Amino acid sequence: MMRVLLIAVSLIFLGGLLFAPLGVVFVSAFGNGIETWLASFADSDTGAAIRLTLLTAAIVVPLNTVFGVCAAWCIAKFEFAGKSMLITLIDLPLAVSPVVSGLIYVLLFGAQGWFGGWLQDHDISIIFAVPGIVLATSFVTFPYVARELIPLMQQLGNDEEEAAITLGAGGWFTFFHVTLPRIRWGLLYGVILCNARAMGEFGAVSVVSGHIRGLTNTMPLHIEALYQDYSMAGAFAVASLLSLLAVITLIIKTLLEWRMGTRHR
Repeated sequence: MMRVLLIAVSLIFLGGLLFAPLGVVFVSAFGNGIETWLASFADSDTGAAIRLTLLTAAIVVPLNTVFGVCAAWCIAKFEFAGKSMLITLIDLPLAVSPVVSGLIYVLLFGAQGWFGGWLQDHDISIIFAVPGIVLATSFVTFPYVARELIPLMQQLGNDEEEAAITLGAGGWFTFFHVTLPRIRWGLLYGVILCNARAMGEFGAVSVVSGHIRGLTNTMPLHIEALYQDYSMAGAFAVASLLSLLAVITLIIKTLLEWRMGTRHR
C-alpha cells in the first residue's frame, strides 16, 4: 500500500511540474496548425537565435569535452598537491548562480571592467558579442563531462593502462586504445548533458549578451523577447523546438543509462 501511495504521489508531482507545462507548450505551439508553427521560423531574428544557439553549443561542447577528459585523467590517475582544490574548482559553477557568473565576465571584459580599456583600444568585443556568450556558457557547463568521468575512471582503476605501458605502448596509444574504449559511454553521457545545458542556458547568457535581436539573442533569450512582445505564437513555437531538443536529449540520456547499466551487469 505504501509503495502504491509513493508512486502515486511521484506521478502527481511529475505531472504537475513537468508533463503539464510541456503539454501546454506543445498545445500552444501547434494550436493554430502546423503551417503557423513553421511560419514562426521564417522570421530572420528567430533563425539567427537558432544559429547562435547551435554555434555556441558547437564551440562549447568540444572545449568542455577536452577539458573534462584531461581533468578526469589527471584527477583519477595521479596524486598531486592541490588535487582537492582542483575538484572543488570544477564544482564551482554548480554552486554559483549563473547570473553571478555572467556578471563576473562583465566586470572583467565590460567597458568599465579590468580589461575593458585594452579591449576597446584594440577594437575587440567580448561582452555583448558572441565571445562573451561562449565564455559564459563554457563556465556554467564545464563541470558536466569532468564530473561524469572522474568517478568512472576512478572505479575502472589503472591496471589495464599499466599493463599496456609495460608491454611497450605509448601514452597516446594507451589512451585511444585502452582508456577511451572503457570510458566512451560515460564520456558520451557527459557530452549530452553538457550540450543540453549549453543550449538551454539563460541566466549567464542574459547578462553578457545585451539582448541584441538578430545578433546576440540565443533561443532562450529570443523566447523571452517574443513573449514580452506578446508574440505568443512565435514564443511558443521556439519554446516547443527547444523543448523538443530537451526531450530528445532525455531519451538519448536514458538509452545511455540503460546501455551503461547493461555493460556493468
